[in-house]
Amino acid sequence: MGTIGFSEHDHGRCIDTAMTQAETYCATNKLHFTPVRRRVLEILLNKHQAMGAYDILAVLAEEGMGSQPPVAYRALDFLVQNGFVHRIERLNAYTACAHPNHDHIPAFLICRECKAVAEADSEVSHGDLSHAAQSSGFTIEKIVVEAEGICPACTGTA
Repeated sequence: MGTIGFSEHDHGRCIDTAMTQAETYCATNKLHFTPVRRRVLEILLNKHQAMGAYDILAVLAEEGMGSQPPVAYRALDFLVQNGFVHRIERLNAYTACAHPNHDHIPAFLICRECKAVAEADSEVSHGDLSHAAQSSGFTIEKIVVEAEGICPACTGTA
């Protein structure tokens, strides 16, 4: 798995692949991939940019899919719990997972100018944090790795 987000790629294919993976996962696991959940994932996939729940809600409301915050938050909770979306703690926002069919610890590269987000795979199992946890008998359950900087597109304008 490589870094996805700042490099050129076939974005239409990227979206189609992610939607197919989500549909297959939900069907296999007998999960309800409701129209709102589907649309929230599509909204996030259309941008490689973190979006707040209220930004997503505005799109849903404009499309007649609901205007109350629980509509967006319930869909986002479902998508996060099932690995289709990640929450970007630093921005209090969400981004579509670049590797939804892989168990991984993502690292997020966040552009402070345009808020674009690239997802890279981080290897913690052999790092200092893993060794520190093991030596102290601590079990790591969740890791959030976020780095802020300037993306290639904004480098010339920053």
